[in-house]
Amino acid sequence: MRNIREVLRLHFVAGLSIRQIHRSTKISVGAVQSLLKRAKELDISWPVDHLDDAQLAQRFYPNADTRTSTRFQVPDWAEVKQQLAHKGVTKQLLWEEYCQQYPNRCYSYSQYCDRYLTWLKKQKRSMRQHHKAGEVLFVDYAGKTMPIVDGHTGEIRQAQIFVAAMGASNYYYSEATWSQSLQDWLESHVRAFEFIGGVPQTVVPDNLRSGVSKACKYDPDVNPSYQQLAQHYGTVILPTRPRKPKDKAKVEVGVQIIERWILARLRHQTFFSLGELNQCIQALLTEVNQKPFKQLEGNRREWFEKIDRPALLPLPRNAYEYTHIKRVKVNIDYHVEFDHRLYSVPHELVGETIELHATGKQIRLFFQNHCVATHIRGYTYGFTTDAQHMPKAHFAQHKVSPGSLKNQANAIGPAVLEWVTHQLTTKAHPEQAYRVCIGALGLTRQYSAERLNRACKRANHHKVYRLKQLKNILTSNLDQLPEEAMEQPTLPQSHENIRGPHSFH
Repeated sequence: MRNIREVLRLHFVAGLSIRQIHRSTKISVGAVQSLLKRAKELDISWPVDHLDDAQLAQRFYPNADTRTSTRFQVPDWAEVKQQLAHKGVTKQLLWEEYCQQYPNRCYSYSQYCDRYLTWLKKQKRSMRQHHKAGEVLFVDYAGKTMPIVDGHTGEIRQAQIFVAAMGASNYYYSEATWSQSLQDWLESHVRAFEFIGGVPQTVVPDNLRSGVSKACKYDPDVNPSYQQLAQHYGTVILPTRPRKPKDKAKVEVGVQIIERWILARLRHQTFFSLGELNQCIQALLTEVNQKPFKQLEGNRREWFEKIDRPALLPLPRNAYEYTHIKRVKVNIDYHVEFDHRLYSVPHELVGETIELHATGKQIRLFFQNHCVATHIRGYTYGFTTDAQHMPKAHFAQHKVSPGSLKNQANAIGPAVLEWVTHQLTTKAHPEQAYRVCIGALGLTRQYSAERLNRACKRANHHKVYRLKQLKNILTSNLDQLPEEAMEQPTLPQSHENIRGPHSFH
């Protein structure tokens, strides 16, 4: 019918000859002549907009049957698409079932596949990616944020919007967090898994810094904490390629839907807490997931319950607890530092680089994937030392206390006691002075107790309280000078390069 209309247009409008029409339409010369002759007999000229294709064909070929053929049973292509989402279901299997149901009115396998692909291309929804049931969960942050007002100060803080989308059913999850930090990123994953009631086989994130340490087209480096979450839930992290948004088209569309159907509807409301915002998001999210499809039957919730949920992996007994993972080097004192606190490891690991895992209550230290130490996490400055980690020579010092240090100093001399007491009382924490005091008391291995006491007396007089300065007094034999020399100035008081008190008024 389209060829009839085109021949008439080229003849009446373009004024082409029969052979020119033949070359343009690839219709034989004889067929063109027959059509034009029949048009003259029927007194048909251009335009023919008042006739549709069926009516035009009926005028030229009155004896032809222009009705749609009912020889073949057309499958329900929407049902075919839904069935293909199940694991193990193929077009070959569905075609065989179709032939069994309609043995005398079925398409051949090639026609079945071709007509299904033709139907698929006509759908407005992009179908470039085909995902099996329970296979993929896409995750990302929306570009739009939501303001939250501090009720006490009036300060406005922007909340980030996390979005997750199931690959097969387009089932969505969304929530608001304070930031896109690693901890918020991982905890959003935990809540997303709990929302869908299972674990997908793979999680596909963008190359967000929180999730991917180093983006790469072929071999990206996943953050160790993110990888630990994947191991806990038995899933796989597959980041998208850099600058390839089509790799996560599902969540890109999901972000648009969340922004249009949830965030846009909340734009006139004022929120004073993150919980208040999330409560509204969850209410509208239920409405979005139950919104009927335009091209297909059902909604996201129904498709999720029918397709994705049965194929999800079960949730583990305990939810993942955020763990900060950091590589640290063991110091010479067989301690490592985390969050301004020191934790001990076996002294044999001095100089080695180990992996520190920190949760809210516990610190675990790993060397070559073997746990070598476990400590209760502390949140104030100080030391957490296990006596079993010490070498034998240091074990005797493990029970050091201010009282024991003062007793040792008093046994050497009153000036030493005064110097040690000053060290212990001027520090914010007495433990900070233990090393200095032990170093000073250890000088008795090189010098006599009498010399150390005289050196401390001179140091106390001149208010010198650094261990290096105390050693300098001993090495330079200043402690051997008579006590009267302590009153004599060590520098001249009259010199052109020296300013007196009058210069500092």
